[in-house]
Amino acid sequence: MFEFDQYLGFLAFLTILTIGFWLMIFLITFVVPYWIGGSLIERFKEKKAEKKQQLEAKS
Repeated sequence: MFEFDQYLGFLAFLTILTIGFWLMIFLITFVVPYWIGGSLIERFKEKKAEKKQQLEAKS
C-alpha cells in the first residue's frame, strides 16, 4: 500500500490537477470570450470614430 509521503504526493498531484482543470474551464468559458468581446467593441468604436472624423474633414 502507500506510505504516508507517497499519499501526500498523490494528494498534491490530484490537487494541482484539479486546480488546473477548473482554471482552464474558467478561462475558456469566461475570460477568453470577455477578452474577445471587449476587443471587438473597441475596434468598432475606433472605426466609428474614424468614419466620423473623415466625414467632418470633408465638410
